[in-house]
Amino acid sequence: MSTKRGILVLDFGGQYTQLIARRIRELQVFSAILPCTASSEEIRAHQPVGIVLSGGPSSVYDKDAPRCDQKALDLGVPVLGICYGMQWLARTLGGKVERAERREYGPACLRIGRGSKLFTGLPPTLKVWESHGDHVVRVPAGFHITGQTDNAVAAIEDAEGHFFGVEFHPEVNHTECGAEILRNFVFEICGAKANWNRAAFVAETVESIRRQTEGARAICALSGGVDSTVAAVLVNQAMGDRLTNIFVDTGLLRRNEFPETLAMLRDRLHLSVIGVDASERFLAKLRGVSDPEEKRRIIGNEFIAVFAAEEKKLVALAKAEPVKFLVQGTLYPDVIESVSIKGPSAVIKSHHNVGGLPQDMPFRLIEPLRDLFKDEVRQIGRELGLPEEILVKQPFPGPGLAVRLLGEVTPERLATVRAADAIVTEEIRRAGLYEKTWQSFAVLLPIHSVGVMGDGRTYGNVIAVRVVESLDAMTADWTRLPMQVLERISSRVVNEVPGVNRVVYDITSKPPSTIEWE
Repeated sequence: MSTKRGILVLDFGGQYTQLIARRIRELQVFSAILPCTASSEEIRAHQPVGIVLSGGPSSVYDKDAPRCDQKALDLGVPVLGICYGMQWLARTLGGKVERAERREYGPACLRIGRGSKLFTGLPPTLKVWESHGDHVVRVPAGFHITGQTDNAVAAIEDAEGHFFGVEFHPEVNHTECGAEILRNFVFEICGAKANWNRAAFVAETVESIRRQTEGARAICALSGGVDSTVAAVLVNQAMGDRLTNIFVDTGLLRRNEFPETLAMLRDRLHLSVIGVDASERFLAKLRGVSDPEEKRRIIGNEFIAVFAAEEKKLVALAKAEPVKFLVQGTLYPDVIESVSIKGPSAVIKSHHNVGGLPQDMPFRLIEPLRDLFKDEVRQIGRELGLPEEILVKQPFPGPGLAVRLLGEVTPERLATVRAADAIVTEEIRRAGLYEKTWQSFAVLLPIHSVGVMGDGRTYGNVIAVRVVESLDAMTADWTRLPMQVLERISSRVVNEVPGVNRVVYDITSKPPSTIEWE
């Protein structure tokens, strides 16, 4: 698998940076990511045939705005700027960028001009995905505008064919012909050759873990979801019986999830799994806590405390050497929302297994899926022979129902959201939509609503229903559920869940919202 002569992505802190690299890898072309602060020598060492400048949360005219080594523009390879990357490219080469009077977030209609190499073979109009508050108001000398939306210059190219810019995000699934735009850049403009595949990733990952953990033992934080299960099977290939899996009942799981998942992991996958009921200690730590970031921090710390306690039991029982590694099924969307990694990306929320981990953790992390997305992980799972019923499971947040009830976590509120969530899942499955949607769940809101039930006034809880479609969790759109499905969900929740008298449906995309409410 060649790592040279590929496409290099320079990260200005965009939430979709890894997605750009992933889309290029889907074309079987190697793609690496470097921070935008990388020197031209570092960039040259990769021998790229093309460079992509990512988006980012900053404004190019800010005093501390991220910048790239301008010598990267003199390497003689084509450069594509996306969103902030286009703005930085335009401003650096003599154009002008200003704050837009009307920002663009979500879908927009792109009108393509004539003579564009980047848009060769594409329709004259496309639905694209925007996420910007600034726009280019004057292009650099030698450039021409190749695409516009109602509110902004949306695409530019230079006459020599070296520099290209798009204000929208071709890498996200909601942009029409986004893959074709990147394909034009990668193959037609840069002349790249196919030299990368996922099978090679699996082989190299197993070998890397084998070298990293030689002579050591590890425990895996197993939840029974797609991510941690694939991670466990992958690491098991490298470590064998030196890996012990632990599944923790935090008291924040869905209805019957602990016993059913334990049985599935042991009976279907034949994994060695220790089940730990730690629900009382988790709920005690969360008592009186309403802030979502504090919830995640507490849950992350408590997970590590449970693993450390189980590690001591394992060592004492087996009289073996201490466990040195903790395996987690962390994915890239978890990472990019929690911490800034390659560039100055904005932290959206911490995940208990990323931003919520304690600084003095007694284990070194193994996160074999850290740079991958959910659908890539599912494909790897199929290669590893995992049952389809595991691979099609919808994502469930590591902090569990703690972040699906807004406000304080109490046994009573958990019972309410757990019952409502079970109804949502049952009805989505009944409608044949479970495998066609990315996530479907209930959220308990921290408000009460006046209602009438049994000819009497009520002042009850409000449940929000969230159902979204996505391929990778980096962007998502709300699902247009049939009205009869919504009606059944609403009717069952208010009739079967005590204390609830109102159900609402969330019709917000990501961005601007995240999929989870906390």
